[in-house]
Parts: sequence; C-alpha cells; structure tokens
Amino acid sequence: MLYGLPALPLAVMGVPMYVFLPGFYGETLGLAAVGAALLVARLWDVITDPLIGSLGDRLDTRWGRRRPLIVAGMPLLLISAWALFRPPTDVGLAYLLGWGLAAYLGWTLMSLPYTAWGAELSEDYDKRASLTASREGFMLAGTLLAIAWPTLLGTGRADAATLAGLAWLLVIALPIAVLITVWRVPEYRFTGHPVGWRAGWALIRANRPFMRLLLAYVMNGLANGLPASLFTLFVAHVLMAEAWTGPLLLIYFVTGIAALPGWLWLSRRIGKHRAWALSMLWTSLVFAFVPFLGPGDTWAFLVICLLSGVGVAVDMALPAAIQADLVDLDTAGGGGRRTGLYFGIWNMATKLALALAVGIAFPMLELLGFDATNIDDREGTLTLALFYGAVPIAFKLGATALMWRFPHDRRAQVATRARVHDMEGEPS
Repeated sequence: MLYGLPALPLAVMGVPMYVFLPGFYGETLGLAAVGAALLVARLWDVITDPLIGSLGDRLDTRWGRRRPLIVAGMPLLLISAWALFRPPTDVGLAYLLGWGLAAYLGWTLMSLPYTAWGAELSEDYDKRASLTASREGFMLAGTLLAIAWPTLLGTGRADAATLAGLAWLLVIALPIAVLITVWRVPEYRFTGHPVGWRAGWALIRANRPFMRLLLAYVMNGLANGLPASLFTLFVAHVLMAEAWTGPLLLIYFVTGIAALPGWLWLSRRIGKHRAWALSMLWTSLVFAFVPFLGPGDTWAFLVICLLSGVGVAVDMALPAAIQADLVDLDTAGGGGRRTGLYFGIWNMATKLALALAVGIAFPMLELLGFDATNIDDREGTLTLALFYGAVPIAFKLGATALMWRFPHDRRAQVATRARVHDMEGEPS
C-alpha cells in the first residue's frame, strides 16, 4: 500500500495532461496546433525514457537506484505542472510546447524509476500483479479526485479555475506521498550489472515475448488514448451534456477500482495474459454501442461508462505485471537486471501511443470538417463519434489476438526464475 501511494498525486498530474489540457488549450490555439505540440512533447520521451531507465539501472548509491531519481524529478514536475495549469492570458503555442517538454521530463524522472522499483520488490508471479494493482488502484483514486474536481468546484467543466485548483493540490500532495514512500518502502540491492549497449539491444530484440507484449500494449494504448483525448469533446458535442463530464468520468473510474480485485482473482486462475485479453474483449463489446449515441443520450452513455469502466484498472495493472516477468527473461539471458531500461521502453511505448492518439485524431477531425467552436455541427460530430467509439475497437481486437495465446505464463515464469537464481548463485 505504501508503494502505491505516490501514484495518487501523479494521477492528479496525468488527468489534466491527457484529458483536460488538449481541449482547454485547443479552444484558443486550435486543435491541430495543440495536437502537434503535445505530440512533439510526448515524442521527447522517445529519447529520455531509455536514457533515464538505463541510468537508474547503473546508479549505485546508499539510498538505492530508484529513489534518488524519483526525488530529483519531483521539483521539475511540480514547477512544470504549475506553469501548464496556470497559464497567462496571452498564452501561445511555444509556452505550451516548452513547459510540456519540461513536464514530461520531470514525469519520466519520477514515474519510470517508480514503476521499475515496483517490479523489483517481488519475484512472485501473482505478487507482482498485486503490487501493480496497488499502484494502479491509487492511480485511479487520484484520477477520480482530479475528475471530480470540476464538480467539487461547482463549474462542472475543465476551465481555468479547475486547473488552478489541481495545481495547488499537486504541489501539496505529491511531496508528502513521495517522502512517505521513499522513507518506508525498501529497495533491494542486486549483485548483477547491466551489459553494454550493443549486447543489450541484441538481447532485447531476441526477447520475443517482450516484443509481442510491447506491440499489444501500443495497440491497446492507441485504443485507450483516442477516447481519453476526445472525451470532453464527445460529451460536449455529441451528447451535448458538458456538465456531465465530471460525473461520467467519476462513474467510469469508480467502477474500475471496484472491479480490480475480481480481475486479480481471475488472473490467479487463468493467467495474467488471458485475464487482460478478456478485459479488452469486454470493453470492445461495450464500446460497440457508442457511435449510435446522439444528443440527449446521456443516461445510455452513463451505462456504457459503467460497463466499460470494469476493465480500466486491469488494463493498466496486468500488462505492467507481465512486463516485470519478461525482464526476468532478459536477466536469464545475461542482461544483468535491466528493469529500468525495460520500463523505459515500456513508458516510451505508453506515451507514444497517447501521443499518436492526440497527434492523429485532432488534425484528422479538423481535416474531416469537425469544428470544436461550433456546438451545433451535426455532420462533424458523427466523425467525432466514430473516432471516439469505433476506431478504438479495431486496436483492442488486434491487441487481444496477440495476447490470447501469449507464451510466457506462470509455468514459464517459474522456470525463468530458477535459471536466474542458478546464474547468480542464489537458492531458487
């Protein structure tokens, strides 16, 4: 529980970055321009994620490998969030891009060592799922708080007052949560050292289960990124119920937290990969009804949010737990416990998928005639509904096909751990 705690305030940062900011800045700077700026900012992580991940693997201090980087990244993240959430009245595209680059760098310095740390806290197949579930459960709790913030303030929408309040919340809560976790959660030291870059990349390319999982994760990330970035626009323009934005998201994420223990129970019986695949199939089935909605169908969409929310937490928790198992394959091949590098590539894929979702969807919507400033544009809203509800299903089904017969299950993990212990001279 203490390990998962920092995920709550980090989610307070994540929700505005992925859900509120595109629409907030898009109203004044244009959807295509904002989409391009956020795409560039997120692609910055293509460089920083592997470098910071590898740095953490090689770092050796009395406080560990992961905790010093987390503490170092916190001030940068807080300053950047303050600038993005409280912009000046004459804000321009360069302002958004500059602070976006800084925010994603600070986020990487914190979140990447944080996820790698969790993967190293246990070697057990099921316990790793519990650790990631704790982190993602707190992440969803923070998401709920951020989503409910407009309703709590009485505005019901992601306006300037909402973002300013979230900035204050982040500045207060993040340092407290991080310091408690760094103080109370142990970090284990390992004797192995990472191999060189050339040999290391050869090992990564040879890790076929990892490459397969990564492709499935990117496809599923695109499927999740499209609705996330278009949610506020969908509610305002298709349903014409902007005041419902907060309550709808609240129901979605509350359901995700409530359903998470059930998915963990299922994963212990049928395996993490098969449970994740079933969650993606369920979400695809529910989302098939979204393109048929129109003005006034708010209650029908509320039911869809309730049903699709069942899979949101497991969609984040189980893939990361599977990823932790696949780092062991690299270690067994002589990689030297490169958890940071692997999660650097993992984070890079996460942000790339979300960046592509915004960078592709926003310009395509404008190209196909959608006008965010015209609330009565019925032709454009059909395009919006298809991008929001139909396109993600294709990516979900593709990811499901890759994971349904995934080769690295519980039995394979036990055998891999035995090889690692034999290699390092430890009892298995």
